[in-house]
Formats: sequence, C-alpha cells, structure tokens
Amino acid sequence: MSQPAPRLEERFTYADYKKWDNEQRWEIIYGKPYLIAPAPTWEHQKISGQLHMQLGSYLKGKQCQVFYAPFDVRLFAKADETDDTIVQPDIVVVCDSTKLMRTGYAGAPDLIIEILSPGNTRHDTLIKFNLYLKAGVREYWIVDPEQKTVSVHILKNNEYTTRIYGNEDSAPVHTLEGLTIDLSEVFPEPLVT
Repeated sequence: MSQPAPRLEERFTYADYKKWDNEQRWEIIYGKPYLIAPAPTWEHQKISGQLHMQLGSYLKGKQCQVFYAPFDVRLFAKADETDDTIVQPDIVVVCDSTKLMRTGYAGAPDLIIEILSPGNTRHDTLIKFNLYLKAGVREYWIVDPEQKTVSVHILKNNEYTTRIYGNEDSAPVHTLEGLTIDLSEVFPEPLVT
C-alpha cells in the first residue's frame, strides 16, 4: 500500500519515492520533493505528441529509443537507491538500453525535452537546466508554447551552448545525426471559438 504524500520540509531518496502515492506525480531534486502539476494543457499535449512522433519515426529500427512522461529518470542513480534526484521530463531519448529500468532510466539521457507550462518556467529553465548540465545530459530542449520557440542546449566542454529556433524553423537534433525536427508541425494553431 502506498504511503501518504511527502512532507515538503524533509529530504528524500529514490527508495522513499518508490513508496509514495502513485495518484500524484513527483520529482525529487537533491532530496527536495516537487509536485508535478496535474493534467497539462491541450497545447502541451499536442506539442509533446508531435515531437514524440517525429523522434519515434526517425528512431524506428535504430538503437536509441524515445519515451514520454511519466518516465522516471534517476540522473545520479545508486545501486542502494539512496540517490536523491528523480525527474520526469516530458520527452527523453536514450541510446544505452542497459540503463533502462522497469519504470524509467538510471543515468543521464542523451536528449531531454521539457515543454513549459504556466507555473514551471523557472523550474525548467533554471533548476532543471543546471541539474541536466551537472548530470551530463548531452542535449536539452526547452519548448516554449507561448513564444513558439525551442531553446536547444548542446553540452560542450561541460557547458551548454544555446541556439533558439522559431515555429517556422527546422531544428537539428545534435545527438541524433541526420535528424531535424520540423517545428512548423510542432506548434498548434490557436483554437477558433
């Protein structure tokens, strides 16, 4: 049986995380729990679906695999489960299948994509940016549905170099040679009411 939700003033590990209520989605960053917002907007889901579809089509029959949330990523995984950082990126591409776990991945993925939602901008652009840099995530995309832009961060010499693409651009995926994402297909048109 699941335990109640964590108290925000405490510090936790992956072993603790596995016991929590599965009805809520959580991340832990350096032991501190963060509740993930409930159901995302339709725009978020449309963007996620389009990105997943383009990545999945390219990766069909290849070694690397694409996954979408909920998908636990233990960036600094320890065998005894005392690691204290578990995130659930919107989209993850992994090329080392030996690090796949039953519910996620133990290590730094090759590519992580986060789609901004109201209320998580600081979390994704500052906290997770620095976290993914420290973990050695080779490529980190931040998708902004409001601005219709994608900030692509490529790891080079322990720093991210950044390039921003607009909704009419094709953005190359640096960790997947030969793949470009057609962003005109990614960002949805506004609903007509």
